[in-house]
Amino acid sequence: MKLFFHKVTNWEYWPFKVLYVPIYFLWAYYAIKARSVFFFNASNPKIKNGGFIMESKKQIYDLLPRECYPNTILIKENTGLNNIVEKIVENRIYFPLIAKPDIGLRGSGVKKIRNVFELSEYAGKANFDFLLQDLIPFKNEVGIFYVRHPHEKEGKITGIVSKEFLIVTGDGISTIEGLICKTPRFQLQLDVLREEYGDQLQQVLKYGERVNLVPFGNHARGAKFLDGSDWITPKLTAMIDKIAKEVPEFYFGRFDIMYNTFEELERGEKFQVVELNGAASEPTHIYDPKHSVWFAWKELARHITYMYEISAANHKKGVPYLNYKVGIREYKLHLTQNSKIVNF
Repeated sequence: MKLFFHKVTNWEYWPFKVLYVPIYFLWAYYAIKARSVFFFNASNPKIKNGGFIMESKKQIYDLLPRECYPNTILIKENTGLNNIVEKIVENRIYFPLIAKPDIGLRGSGVKKIRNVFELSEYAGKANFDFLLQDLIPFKNEVGIFYVRHPHEKEGKITGIVSKEFLIVTGDGISTIEGLICKTPRFQLQLDVLREEYGDQLQQVLKYGERVNLVPFGNHARGAKFLDGSDWITPKLTAMIDKIAKEVPEFYFGRFDIMYNTFEELERGEKFQVVELNGAASEPTHIYDPKHSVWFAWKELARHITYMYEISAANHKKGVPYLNYKVGIREYKLHLTQNSKIVNF
């Protein structure tokens, strides 16, 4: 009951469909103006469906400068373990590594793989194509939202979210599970963590010992999101703008980046792009617990307006909106893909 009350009274945990109710009306307005429900695909013409649904992470990685993202390989569904291991060795990817669906959903199906046994287990369960990639060595993560209208020479950063991972700190007495239960945000992940770690959660950590249970900054997996928009500087904007312009016809989306220090990130040093998200990107700085739901709705509306304006401008230049029949087919595929990953 405590967890239920916590979720009800903290809007950041509200179901997606509930949170977005006011935004649906704005979407309908822009769909009428565009005469297309699926106007979003024109926001990023070189990414499938603009990056809104059914986009391949591997195809997006391939658009980025090679030095900007971790060593990554695509594994097709039903690939045998021996072939997977051969690909890992050939591409010099080492344990521990990250496995995640090529077509993903809010962090579902993302897992840290420590050995061949866990890899075999993941591959055996995965009824979808997935990626294997090097574990990024940097300790900090941010989401940087980027917008550039087609007529503009330079883009801008419209929001930054910093992320606190699901890390527990030992007191010399409590088990890891006991430490998890002390924080509602972490306790909401307990069932998933039990499945992943099993008896390891009964370990008692030494005083001050820290364990990162989810080494990636995903809100749905227990990370705390903090609004870091005051970190926006001309130097950081220029660095992100440079990378974004190297991605063909990319105008709207969010760079999720792991980095060492902010100063190095500004200089374009010691960082890697975890993912580049397109039209489906959220301005995730809204999920800072200090913000009200009214702030969230305002920011969501602002960014959907940017997406519509960019799509409309590209459409005037000859980029077609997604055909209705094709859009419906893609949406049905999206629902099928989501059901696979959610039930993974």
